Amino acid sequence: MAHDSGAEQADRRASGALEAETMAVLWSAGKPMTVGAVQAALAPGLAYKTVLTVLGRLHAKGMLERERVGRAHTYQPRREAAEASAEQMKTALDRGHDRTAVLQRFVETLDPADEAALRALLGPGG
Repeated sequence: MAHDSGAEQADRRASGALEAETMAVLWSAGKPMTVGAVQAALAPGLAYKTVLTVLGRLHAKGMLERERVGRAHTYQPRREAAEASAEQMKTALDRGHDRTAVLQRFVETLDPADEAALRALLGPGG
């Protein structure tokens, strides 16, 4: 059986999964990272060029800041993880035809601790 290259492994990932993993690495680092450092933190065998492509896409989407350091670039998230997640939730809500139904379904999927946290954020009567 032939050994898959990192690029072939990345192609089999669910759409956006490698971008999400890359963002998670950058958020957990808490500091700018080079392509090589991101590559080392991701799945073993992932090609440098694949990581460079993903970082380039995330930068083009406005999710990452890129700064030249010597001959290389470093990358860091433009927003905190919570802010980016909240933006994704808002986008999903905006796509729904019945916002109340979407919110209801969302709340129904929360575990008790998350539901309690949401109620506390909403304040009295929430």
